Amino acid sequence: MATGSTNPDHRDAIKLFARMGYASRGVVYVLVGGLAALAAFGQGGQTDGSRGALERVLIAPFGQFLLAIIALGLVGYAMWRTIQAIKDADHHGTDTKGIAIRSGLMASAVTHLLLAFFAASLIFQFGSSSGGSGGGSQEGVVSWLMQQPFGRWLVGGVGLILIGVGISHAVKGYQAKFHKHFVMPAHVQTWAYPICRFGLVIRGLVFVIVGCFFIIAAYHINPDQAGGIDEVFSTLREQPYGQWLLAFVAIGLLAFGLYSILAAVYRRINPSM
Repeated sequence: MATGSTNPDHRDAIKLFARMGYASRGVVYVLVGGLAALAAFGQGGQTDGSRGALERVLIAPFGQFLLAIIALGLVGYAMWRTIQAIKDADHHGTDTKGIAIRSGLMASAVTHLLLAFFAASLIFQFGSSSGGSGGGSQEGVVSWLMQQPFGRWLVGGVGLILIGVGISHAVKGYQAKFHKHFVMPAHVQTWAYPICRFGLVIRGLVFVIVGCFFIIAAYHINPDQAGGIDEVFSTLREQPYGQWLLAFVAIGLLAFGLYSILAAVYRRINPSM
């Protein structure tokens, strides 16, 4: 529009897609964390990453329909992240910290758009039946980066960014910084905020570990040493008390999924500037 404002109908559509996006992200993380928790306690679950969780949805009753809804929601989430990054909907500003946060939002948009495409490819049977491994995606990205000029440093830089994002998530959870974006009744906050804080801290921890994988891959010039959530699960399982570590992180990711679902209901979403 000539005035630079967003049409009310467009705002309503953006809000709807954004809320669908938070809900879809929540469903994915609930599946990832729930399946890993079942695996940790020997109940037959699998330690899948996000792609593996989507593959599990496909074999459920009405799986293609559910996957289509999730894919549409992930596209909506990518759209909302793009608006957050470009229009600065949450007022992060243009200083160094603000630009870093908005760059992270844009990276999140790309990541979730790729995940939406993967979900769509499963529906039309173009997806790989890899059994849930999310590592191939990270390794493919790292392999491509390694082939670029200064590729080793690019991979290391991505690792540092992931670590920074992870620390930011953990601080956001520990200090409950999400509170300023929520409109949530006090009686809901009582039980919901501890879940949100725990989920954000654990997701931050996972980002830090994944960032370390990227740095190790850069140091050894070996894309195979990069990894995602499923590699985090595998690494934790191999540690002393690995079953309990895996269960702790799995429950944390499930909590992050619940945080996302709560955000779908209670988050302030203001696409207009």
